[in-house]
Amino acid sequence: MSEIDQRNIGLSFPFTDHAAGPRPGDAEVFELRPGVFWLRMPIPIPGLDYINLWLLRDGEGWTVVDTGVRSSKLQALWQQVFERHLDGKPITRILCTHFHPDHLGLAGWLHERWQAPLWMTLGEWSFGRMLSLDAQAEVPPEVLHFYSRVGFDEAGLDKIKQSGFGNFRKAVTEIPRYYHRIVEGDLVRIGGHDWRVIIGRGHSPEHASLYCAELNLLISGDQVLPRISPHIGVYPGEPEACSLTLYLRSLDRFADLPADVWVMPSHGDVFVGLHARIAYLKRHHQERLDILMQAMDRPMTVLDTLPLLFKRDIKDHITLAAGEAMAHLHHLMLEGQVQRSLNAQGVYEYSRSVMAEAAQ
Repeated sequence: MSEIDQRNIGLSFPFTDHAAGPRPGDAEVFELRPGVFWLRMPIPIPGLDYINLWLLRDGEGWTVVDTGVRSSKLQALWQQVFERHLDGKPITRILCTHFHPDHLGLAGWLHERWQAPLWMTLGEWSFGRMLSLDAQAEVPPEVLHFYSRVGFDEAGLDKIKQSGFGNFRKAVTEIPRYYHRIVEGDLVRIGGHDWRVIIGRGHSPEHASLYCAELNLLISGDQVLPRISPHIGVYPGEPEACSLTLYLRSLDRFADLPADVWVMPSHGDVFVGLHARIAYLKRHHQERLDILMQAMDRPMTVLDTLPLLFKRDIKDHITLAAGEAMAHLHHLMLEGQVQRSLNAQGVYEYSRSVMAEAAQ
């Protein structure tokens, strides 16, 4: 996820800024509303460090929203939660916002431990299940072809080969073979309250956020975060994806929510200021698009654009950075501002379109 120079204009942090207390520690829970508890788990992702998970009292049991990445440390922390905070009641439902390992990683383990059903969108369950079954000893040639078109040299392709093609599978427990499907507009009844499903795209195929009007709470997952922008990228499985376009469009699905809704993000603190944050995210991406357009006095490869978009050291995350750059370039292509061609080395180059040149 990309860092943003964010001054939190228009945002407040009601739970951590005032007398309600600090954020919870490992295996601790804080009650945000009656029956709605905030739980944090450490994750081995530099720059994030923690993921927020949610425990919702649900009749004679509990609904868990997101699970944390597969690790023995997190399983031990979960065991402490079972013993200290469930009041002797079982987990009866596991609801995952999307397929990324820090959200879905322990769903299989929780499912087996409690015999609780997994609730997800079709796009997220099927994509996660596919990735977990698609692990191979060697990186497929079409993946290497994708990155050669991006502009990776032999040394860069060798690093991709060395990283292998089974990392997702290592980060998740076995994803259940069956699940309960949720879709846009569904009302999921949890603990006597209805939570409306809001589908977002771009960060993942069919990301589910959950809004409860009665409690004035939004579980935003990774779709809206308070201090960083969700990662929006293009990858070998969908090389022509218009991820950024999908993401920006889906942000409008939150437009009818009240201004004072408490937003419960997957990373960072609970905050108020949903619409200010969405406006900032749109503005942030437009600024990056403008930077790319202004720089295209000559054809540029994806790798050429990275110094324009990232001011920090990205050498250890270059595939993520390239994916983000492609998402922005594809958005500009879709809008007719940029055209793409293959150069003599078989690498994609991007340049202003005829329409964009005429508008200069």
